[in-house]
Amino acid sequence: MHSRLMVGVLAFVLLTAACSPAASLQSNEPRNSITYGLTLQPTGFDPHIHASSELGIPLRQVYDTLVYRSPETQAFEAGLAASWTTSEDGLSYTFTLRQNVLFHDGTPFNAQAVGVNLDRITNPDTGSQKAVFLLGTYTGYEIVDDYTIRLLLSEPYSPLLDGLSQVYLGIASPAALQEYGNDVYQFHQVGTGPFRFVGYVPGNRLVIRRSTDYAWGPSFYQPVQANSVDEVIFRFFDDVGTRAIALENGDAQVMGELLPTDARALAANSDVRIAPANIPGQPLQFLMNTNRFPTDELGVRQALLFATNREAIIDAVFQRFSPVAWGPVSRSTQFYFGDLAGAYSYDPEQARALLAQVGFTDTDGSGYVDFGGLDVEVTMIIPPWGLIPEVAQLIQDQWRAVGIRLNLDQVPSRGLLTEHVQAGEYNLVAWYEFGVDPSFLNRYFTSRGANNWTGFADSSVDGLLADATRQKDPALRGNLYSQAQRLIMEQALILPIRDYVNINGVSTSLQGLTFDAYGWFPLLNNVTVGSG
Repeated sequence: MHSRLMVGVLAFVLLTAACSPAASLQSNEPRNSITYGLTLQPTGFDPHIHASSELGIPLRQVYDTLVYRSPETQAFEAGLAASWTTSEDGLSYTFTLRQNVLFHDGTPFNAQAVGVNLDRITNPDTGSQKAVFLLGTYTGYEIVDDYTIRLLLSEPYSPLLDGLSQVYLGIASPAALQEYGNDVYQFHQVGTGPFRFVGYVPGNRLVIRRSTDYAWGPSFYQPVQANSVDEVIFRFFDDVGTRAIALENGDAQVMGELLPTDARALAANSDVRIAPANIPGQPLQFLMNTNRFPTDELGVRQALLFATNREAIIDAVFQRFSPVAWGPVSRSTQFYFGDLAGAYSYDPEQARALLAQVGFTDTDGSGYVDFGGLDVEVTMIIPPWGLIPEVAQLIQDQWRAVGIRLNLDQVPSRGLLTEHVQAGEYNLVAWYEFGVDPSFLNRYFTSRGANNWTGFADSSVDGLLADATRQKDPALRGNLYSQAQRLIMEQALILPIRDYVNINGVSTSLQGLTFDAYGWFPLLNNVTVGSG
């Protein structure tokens, strides 16, 4: 109790300091304040250190990035970099930076500031795993002049601009980074974005307010109006059952990750509109361990795919808000390979035939197939989020019909999930990652990928995915990714379930709420209150 009390006191002091006139740098009280519901409490909110999508919802408003992706076309456009060029060999990117840009603490943005941020991210002591991954083959930088910086690569890396457009590589004030250090900077964040960071109380709220000096946003940021939102209070709604109630009671004006059943019910409420947002990246999928019996057999992996009635899962669990997934890349993702649609459609007879071909039959009448006198059992690791437990229970029932006994290994956290994966005693594990550029596939399906939880190793897949990150021509990249996606499914390395859709509920008192190209992050600069 004492330690919890001290943490609460510290958090209150930090927020009080942050909300003081000197810290907020905002003399006027907000007129148009809204509450935005966050659906989990990340381990931290420093975008250079932490990796959750949840942190990007508020911090996309606080930070600008060197480049942006258009939410309409997914094309790159100017951010803090007014323009850029790439060397012929693809080993350097030269960025010409915007001038007359100030951080929220009044310090100037320039090439030296970009260098400080890159040094922080690549310093091993910072622990910037996500941000470092987004930099790919980056090795360093050269400051050409105060408003020109050149990034250097060890080999061509086409997804670099994609990485630089993400909030995890948002540009922070060097003065603030130096003053607060890695441990407490998350309570005192300073960017150049349309909103200033006011304060963060863990487990309670995070507050941002509009920066009245902001004048350098991307083209899709609309001009500020008299009724534009000027303060956003983010509160945490970990309990999924409280989210729809908060919307109905007016305790929140925006809420993400609604239960599909709640979204159906809210559709009849004239005070709330439902705004589903497609999330590019990987679908909800179960990665199959090719190094453990019985999923070390290709025929078994294929049988499990045929034995899964994904249409029934979409109906029962996701209320048709999410489309069926057919491969390792969701359809809102760049270079999605649509030819996989319909692959491994539900066919229990085909599943039984494949199991019989590898010698799995029910010889003792138990209702489950056996091999060598023992029942065949499959173990699936399932975390508690994203309705994965409900999906797993339906799969358990569906697989029982073809004689497969599925054991569900439920883990309460991301950390315990990775521990169970590292122990290796699993056949399938639920996971997904988000992003527009499918370079994330390298982490999961190359032989030495950091998250190669399938244990699969194939030089053809390695070569395709490596070439796709080096190739500059979009058409050639698309061809390489199509081949890789096809091979991944031919080897039945995953059981894809549904393309991820974030079901948002929005008060009808708000207008103009849209999301960026990555699906998760709202463009709050454009939101207005009321009709005026």
